[in-house]
Amino acid sequence: MRPLRYSINVTLDGCCHHEAGLPPDEESMRYWTGEMARADALLFGRVTYEMMESAWRRPATGIWPDWMDESEVPFAETIDRAKKYVVSSTLSVDWNAELVRGDLGPAVQQLKEEPGEGIWMGGVTLPLALADPGLIDEYEFVVQPVLAGHGPTLLAGLRERIQLELVDRHEFASGALVLRYRSAQDASPKQDARMDP
Repeated sequence: MRPLRYSINVTLDGCCHHEAGLPPDEESMRYWTGEMARADALLFGRVTYEMMESAWRRPATGIWPDWMDESEVPFAETIDRAKKYVVSSTLSVDWNAELVRGDLGPAVQQLKEEPGEGIWMGGVTLPLALADPGLIDEYEFVVQPVLAGHGPTLLAGLRERIQLELVDRHEFASGALVLRYRSAQDASPKQDARMDP
């Protein structure tokens, strides 16, 4: 069974808005490229899929835009070619992607049961829907040395406390700290995950 890994940038005060932390630098882009590359597939909700597609889909010309720094190109190429699964009842997808159909919990469990190295997931709403039924195997928080003072907070609305075990940590030169956790509980998936995050 391939693990479902949830990764997100989060400020010291818990904000997980994508613009709240430090701007990406060469070291962080290298790190995120590696994280994408070690996954067989990416799992997104509608909002995250649309945001990622607008930033990282290769233009029809085949030429990356001028705003893209050289250190961002490997990340863009990796995410562009990755297999993507999207949870949405309103989108049509075509960026090497397919929609997750049916009840969310069983559908994600079926994706996990396929052979491979792992599924990578970002975002805010979808991870909350998958954390409660115990479908997330690893949590990776890139803690930014920033106090945002506003914005969405990490896993706000979680119904049950989830005990985690620290399995790895890494510090960037910027002061950001990567903390990787594994679920410490033997959580068997429940069938009540919400659809269309």
